[in-house]
Amino acid sequence: MVFGKDGVLEGVSSGMLFIDMSTIAPATARSVYETLKAKGVESLDAPVSGGEVGAKEGALSIMVGGTEDAFQRAMPIFEVMGKNIVLIGEPGAGQVTKACNQIVVGVTIQAVSEALILARNSGVDPARVREALLGGFAQSRILELHGQRIIDRTFQPGFRIRLHRKDLGIALQTGRELSLPLMTTSTVAELMNALIARGDGDLDHSGLALLLEQLGGKE
Repeated sequence: MVFGKDGVLEGVSSGMLFIDMSTIAPATARSVYETLKAKGVESLDAPVSGGEVGAKEGALSIMVGGTEDAFQRAMPIFEVMGKNIVLIGEPGAGQVTKACNQIVVGVTIQAVSEALILARNSGVDPARVREALLGGFAQSRILELHGQRIIDRTFQPGFRIRLHRKDLGIALQTGRELSLPLMTTSTVAELMNALIARGDGDLDHSGLALLLEQLGGKE
C-alpha cells in the first residue's frame, strides 16, 4: 500500500526507487508515480506474466512503465526474476500491457475451452484435436498447457479464476475511461463471475471450461 496510514508514502525519502510489481489500474500507477515524484522518489510499475513456474525459474515476463533512468537502475533486480524484460513506455504503460496480456490469456482460454468441448461433444477425441491444432496456425502456449489441463480436468490453481477476474475488471475499467467497448473481455469476465458465484473462484483459470461443460450438459 502506497497511500494511507503506514503506507509507503510515509516512509520514503528523496533518492529512493519504488518498484510496484502488483497488477493495478494504469490510472492508479500514474497517480503513484506523480505522488512519489513530488517527494524526489523514482517509481516503476512492473507487473509480470509467467505464473508460478516462471517465478520459480526466474523466467517471468516483466512489463515496465517509467523512465529510462529508473528502468536501468532496476535492471539488476529484474534480471534475477525475469527473462523478457521490456520498458514499455511512460508511467502506467506497464499496467496497460498487463491488462492487454490478461485479455489475451482469458479470451484464449475460453476459445480453447469451446474448441475442445465442441470436439468432445461431437464424439471426437479432444486430445487428438489438440495435437493437430498445435501443428497449425491455432498453435499457442495456452492451447499447449491449458488445453492439456482441460482434457485432463486438472484445475489445481496456477492462476486462480478470481484473480484473473480482478485483472479483467482493471482492463474493463481502463476501457471505460477511454470510451472503448471491450465486448469479448466483458463476456469472459461474466463467465468468470458465474464460476466465482458457484464457488469455483479458487480453481485455475483453465476452469473456464467447467461452466461450458455444465451448460452443455456434459459436466
